[in-house]
Amino acid sequence: MAEYLSLFAIVLLHEFGHALACRQVGGVANRIVLWPLGGVAYVDPPPRPGATLWSIAAGPLVNVALLPILTGLGYLSRSLGWVHSMPNFHALLRAVWWIDLSLLIFNMLPIYPLDGGQILRALLWFPLGRARSLMVTTVLGFFGIAGFIGLAVWQKSEWLGVLAAFMLLNCWGGLKHARALSKIAKLPRRDGFACPRCKMAPPVGNFWKCPQCQQPFDTFQSGATCPTCGARFSVTKCVDCGGLHPMHEWAVATLTPAGL
Repeated sequence: MAEYLSLFAIVLLHEFGHALACRQVGGVANRIVLWPLGGVAYVDPPPRPGATLWSIAAGPLVNVALLPILTGLGYLSRSLGWVHSMPNFHALLRAVWWIDLSLLIFNMLPIYPLDGGQILRALLWFPLGRARSLMVTTVLGFFGIAGFIGLAVWQKSEWLGVLAAFMLLNCWGGLKHARALSKIAKLPRRDGFACPRCKMAPPVGNFWKCPQCQQPFDTFQSGATCPTCGARFSVTKCVDCGGLHPMHEWAVATLTPAGL
């Protein structure tokens, strides 16, 4: 029981690393979920390679920081004679050290959507761009997931099979997202506006849908007003990063040095 509690405590610290790093770079991270396959921190960093890299790398760095602490406790246990006086506690320290190291090695595998795969994607983002980096990483991820499926069949492990299925679904979702990003990147852009968050100019076209009449329209052409039913919207969503901002903030963003 103590080992399982330690496992989830380490996973929780790992996910807090993701969440706090994401908030540090101006992203959104309001939810952490712990479940039998581990933990998930729902992070939404600004769409920049550096911000994404830090938000993802901070999780494994927590495991790296825990290793010398657990190693020091292990040496202290031996020097104080706990190996003989409290053998169960010493064994627990040793088990927790291996749990932390195993989680670090597993998460750093360069397979999307594991942390290692997402770190690889963030590094490729610098030379390849947002869409191509995700496309390359997800394609490589499918090969890694195939290896997991083969391992699950070889060991007849239901747990590995469920994990491989979860990774496959996420990798497929990443591939579809990469295709969508590629299409968005090729669209013509509207002058005079830029997203206050990601600094991208909005695309020209009917990419916004009125929630009242369900009709698509170009919100920048109509001034955030649906031309069909006349509904006016207080915020406009960025198709690149998903940020929600009032229309006047989009126009002001182009006047700042960061938006030029």
